Formats: sequence, C-alpha cells, structure tokens
Amino acid sequence: MTSQLLAFVLYFVVVLGIGLVFFMKSKGGGEKDYFLGGRSMGPWVTALSAQASDMSGWLLMGFPGSILAFGMGQVWIGIGLALGTAANWIFVARRLRKFSQVCNDSITIPQYLSNRFMAKSRALQIICAIVFLVFFTIYVASSFVAGQKVFIQVVPQLADNPNLALIIFAAIIIVYTFLGGFKAVCWTDFFQGLMMLAALLAVPFMLVFVQELDFSVFEAADGGVNPLNPFSASWKDIASGLAWGLGYFGMPHIIVRFMSTKNVKVLKKSATIGIVWVVLSLGAAIAMAILGRAFAPTQALVGAGQQELIFVTLAQKLFPGFIAGLLLSAIVAAAMSTADSQLLVASSSFTSDIYKPVFRKNASDKETLWVGRIVVLIIAVVAYFIASSKSEGASSIMSLVDNAWGGFGSAFGPVILLSLFWKRTTYKGAIAGVVGGAVVDVAWMLLLAETGIYELLPGFIVGALCCIIVSLIDKKPSKEVVAMFDKASNVSIED
Repeated sequence: MTSQLLAFVLYFVVVLGIGLVFFMKSKGGGEKDYFLGGRSMGPWVTALSAQASDMSGWLLMGFPGSILAFGMGQVWIGIGLALGTAANWIFVARRLRKFSQVCNDSITIPQYLSNRFMAKSRALQIICAIVFLVFFTIYVASSFVAGQKVFIQVVPQLADNPNLALIIFAAIIIVYTFLGGFKAVCWTDFFQGLMMLAALLAVPFMLVFVQELDFSVFEAADGGVNPLNPFSASWKDIASGLAWGLGYFGMPHIIVRFMSTKNVKVLKKSATIGIVWVVLSLGAAIAMAILGRAFAPTQALVGAGQQELIFVTLAQKLFPGFIAGLLLSAIVAAAMSTADSQLLVASSSFTSDIYKPVFRKNASDKETLWVGRIVVLIIAVVAYFIASSKSEGASSIMSLVDNAWGGFGSAFGPVILLSLFWKRTTYKGAIAGVVGGAVVDVAWMLLLAETGIYELLPGFIVGALCCIIVSLIDKKPSKEVVAMFDKASNVSIED
C-alpha cells in the first residue's frame, strides 16, 4: 500500500467511525433527532458543516478548472458566492431559526413553508419535496463524479473500472448517512470543512515558494486586455457570476443548518466563522488556478479538457506521498460533505412531507426513520446511474452543480426571503413562486443557455414576481397568520 493510499484509508476509517458513534448514540432518538439533530448544534459545527455542505468537490475541482478553461470571468462566481454567503448568514440565518420554531417547530423547509401560512393543504409540501428529489439527485451525482475522479488518481488500477471507484465512494457516504443521521453528517462535515480549508491554503502557499512560475502565459491578449483582471470580463460573466450568490437563499441543505442550532446566539458566532471560511476558501481556489497555470503553462492538463484535475496534479507534484494523500482526501471530503447533507435533506423531505402526511399519517418514529434511510439508498442509486452515464454533461462537475444550484436558487430563494420579510406573502403566492422559478430555470437551461446568462438569474426574478403578484391578487393572510409572523419577528430565542 502506497503512503498516499494509506492516508486515504485512514481518512475513511475516521469518517465511518463518526457515523458508527452517532448511530449508537441516536438509537433511542426520534425523527427530529435524526433529521435535525434535536436543534443542538454549536457555532463551529453549524458554521463549518453549513459551508462544507455548500462547497462540494466543485470548490477544489470544478471552480478552479472553470477558471483555467474559461478565463478570469469565472472569478465572478467566487465573488458572487462570497457575497451570497455573507447575506445568507446576516439576513436569513437568525430569522429562519426563529420562524421555523415558532411555525410549529418545523424540521424541514417544505414543512416550514406550509406551517408559515397555516396551510391545511399539503400541495406546497409535496411540490417542494418533488423539486428536492429531482435537483438533489443531480447534485449528489456531481459529488459522485468528483469522488470517482480522485479515487482513480489515487488508485490508478481503478482507471480500467471507473464504475467500481464510483461504487466505493457512494457506499462510504451511504453508510454513515444511513446510520448516523443529521449529527453524524454535521460532525463529519465539520471535520471535512477543516480539511478542505487546510488543503486549499496549502497548495497556493507552496506554489509561491517553488520559484518555477511563468507569468508570461498571462500576457495581454489582443486589444491589450489583461487576462488576470476579472473586471475585463463581459457583463454576462459578471451578471451570471453574481447571480450565483442569489442561490444561497434557496439551498435547503445549507439553510436547514440555521434551523438546527441551539439558539440565536450560536448563529452570531457561526456567521463570522462561516463567512471567514468561505472568503479564505474561495480566495485560495482562485489563487490556486492562477498560480497553477503559471506553474504548468505547457502541461497537457491545461487546455486538454482535464482542467478539473489541477488540484490533484499540483498536490501530487508539490507534496510527498502521505501529505498528498491527505490533501486529495480533502476533495473527497468536499464531495462527501455535500452529498451526505443532500441525501439527508431529500430523505427528510420525502418522509416528513409526503410519506407521513399523505400515505401513513400514523407512522411511528421508527417506521419514519427507516423509510428515510431507504430513500437515502434510492437517491444514491439514481445519482450513481447519472454519474456513470456517458453523456458530456454528466461527466462535468461544473455542469451538474450549475443545474442543481440554479434549480434550487430559482425555486426556493425568492419564496424563503419573502416568507421571512414580507407579511403579505400568501400560501398561493408561495406555490406560484416555487413553481414559476423552477419552470423558468429549467426552460432557460434547455432553450436559452446559449445566451450566456446563467438560468438562476431569470429564474430567481420570475420566481419572485410570481410570488409577489399572486400574493397581491390573493386575499390577505388571516389574522392568525399575521400574528404568527409578528411573533416570529419579535421573539427572542436565546436559551
């Protein structure tokens, strides 16, 4: 066994150990404990698990790879994400934590939206759960692709059987998500968030000292445009990049972390930790792409469709075997920390928002938990088939994340914001916002992608307009709904 592979194996032993520990601890726990951790998460775990579940293998592979492939205009994606992260923590986190508890102690996003309007109909919960299942499956597939690519680099023998690498990676995620639930996912994400940040900082730091950087590759292009200047990007690149930040308001696997904290005080500390983590991580990923291009200007890696492997190549070139193995484990950590959260949120949404209220109203906690675990398996299997397909889009981490991020941001972002800040929002308006945003996002992606405008931007705008217009046409919310909004706005949940 090589030292690089040894580091990999040790990493997986730790992750699976965390899952087993929380499985033993949560045997007597119920639905809220498995899906929301009993609202007991502290500031560091809340912050790093939220950001680790946010930044998948995309952060170490797809994002720097897109900068190498398409230029510095892609840096605006990082700028948009940094701004979106800060806005999410500052404006949404505390308010959603209070609203979700006041609104009948909601444990899922669809449940919160229904309880927020005291709806008797299950229509919104079912629509949300279906959207979750579709886009989360695509998102999980992106993490599977990232994990597969790293496995093949660490164990070259798997190159002849890439599906086996995919199966191994998927199996590890399924085991600890299946067993340990929300707490296992949060604690593994906390650990993996630290690894991701350390790896992202280590590679550009080492590149600065190698003294083999050739910046002549960044000489001004025709017309004197400096390719290192992100402000030389087109307005479409800038607008689309900033639009990524809007997606945060509708990412269920991220904002559910806000609902899981002990109290609002925890979120104040978490906000600072989370924002600093994201700024450092995105900045390091951008630096790695630029310095990596200068380090290997003639390498086949650049310009040959293999840009997503830049981190892998640099880690293996710059560090000894065992350290390189730990750094490559960070990519797997990134992919796993996103996939596990998405599997759990999609599973909780199906069991709490479709299975229990529609099919088995009297289902016990034990039955609900096992149905949730089965759904985790089903989603993982479908994601496996997407990731293992031969289509060009399915093999690109960036493309898969693009699609899923746009879908969630368009469908849920406007509705979440309006439900928290606009008293006049109605149940029918929320349904219109979710459906309108999702439909426009998918339609734009399929029919108008060649415009160069990221589908999240038109999807978000239309979703917001649908929610506002239908709410204004609809009759005003009842006195009870208004009273609950006022209570949630003013209540102090500090204990």
